[in-house]
Amino acid sequence: MLALIVTTLVSCNNGPTLQTYYVDNELKPGFTTFDVPTSFIDVDKVELTDKQKKAYESVDKLNVLAFKVDANNIDTYNTELIKIKDILKDVKYEELMRGGNTTDGKFVVKFIGEVDSIDELIVLGNANDKGFLVARILGDNMNANDLISLRTVLDKANFENADLNGLTDFFK
Repeated sequence: MLALIVTTLVSCNNGPTLQTYYVDNELKPGFTTFDVPTSFIDVDKVELTDKQKKAYESVDKLNVLAFKVDANNIDTYNTELIKIKDILKDVKYEELMRGGNTTDGKFVVKFIGEVDSIDELIVLGNANDKGFLVARILGDNMNANDLISLRTVLDKANFENADLNGLTDFFK
């Protein structure tokens, strides 16, 4: 019984999580949030391979939290970016890839789960002259290789009826 109690207490994480960071900051000045269900993307007119169909069906939704930097909030931007990076240092987030440069911006892709059974895929991108964006792709048993195959689908998908103006204009 004592071992069960100790295990329970040790497994509880009292530190900040990505979910609590989203909730704590979604209404603060400088931040913008978007929750996008997969039904938002009209793929009816796009021919999907079996791999792409499997990947599309494994995704439940996309959560995006963005912070736009300007001359008046550069200190806040730096503080918030450090907070996000610290959260993503948790061992539960495994790194899939990273890239970019100091001029154009950097990105890192992390995930929770196994490469062939991802529960959450996280993309953090930042550019010092624009801000940062954290996207959480939530689903069940997502496969990293299958998700990559969706890129071509997104290029062909119909977004005409979708109100993405806030997201697309955010970093202009």
